[in-house]
Amino acid sequence: MRILHYSDPHIPTPLQHVPLGKWLSKRALGGANLFLRRQHLFADAVLKLDALARFKKEQQVDLVICTGDYTALGLDHEYEAAFTIIRPLMDAPSGYVNVPGNHDYYMPDALREERFRNWFGDTLHSDLPDYQVDGIWPLVRLIGDDIAIVAVNSARPNPLPWRSNGRIPVKQLEGLAALSKDSRLANRLVFIITHYAPLLADGTYDKRLHGLTNAEPFLAACAEFQQAMILCGHVHKCYHVTVPPTGQSIFCAGSVTMAKREGFWIFDLLNGEIQASKGSWDGQQFLLNTSSVSFKVVLRAP
Repeated sequence: MRILHYSDPHIPTPLQHVPLGKWLSKRALGGANLFLRRQHLFADAVLKLDALARFKKEQQVDLVICTGDYTALGLDHEYEAAFTIIRPLMDAPSGYVNVPGNHDYYMPDALREERFRNWFGDTLHSDLPDYQVDGIWPLVRLIGDDIAIVAVNSARPNPLPWRSNGRIPVKQLEGLAALSKDSRLANRLVFIITHYAPLLADGTYDKRLHGLTNAEPFLAACAEFQQAMILCGHVHKCYHVTVPPTGQSIFCAGSVTMAKREGFWIFDLLNGEIQASKGSWDGQQFLLNTSSVSFKVVLRAP
């Protein structure tokens, strides 16, 4: 089983497509920031996502996971462009699993009009729907006999211009705790996915105005699983960090398209052992970074 985890593609679309009424909000500042600073960093996003789709096919990836931020301003035309561009990544043999990012829920209208669900609804089915206690979350996907994906949503609208933090609702944390006791997950490696990174690369919590505000109870809920790893994005840096004192692993995929920071993770599961390897961009194509040390986790017996 080979799994590709990528995040934060931030697919650019022309600003002139934004309806005038949508600028009367935080989007005015976001659009200015996009035009003056961020736009050139993601200018080649489409080219890189095309290359990622080729990489997925050439490397015989079985399952694809995205931890959000397809868009910049959470508008419908951005969702349409994103869905069209990433569609070749969605046909992996074992499926495609994703969560929204804070930019996908940039303003309350994105959530109110359910844009993420409208465009990505086909990727949001759950194999254990009884646990969906907060809308569609937590979402569970059972893959073969060895793997489960548990997705929780940490993204929310942030109308205040100085705030871009996230929070996992208490209902979802309770659902996560209940799932940790379900015998159907006992013999599986569980990938718990969400947008916000619970810890930074140095093992510290992110700033309160930018990070996951309830990272500590989230990590406590994740630690209840017999064997689980946390996959996330939001922080535009690809890294692995271990949670003290549990030793649980967090893999942040960073941004797959941001200039000079392109990255993702590949996980290979074979004979009860999982190996994680970083992907990188050489200017023309994505490659597995063979110069870095691959990370291995031996699965514990139930």
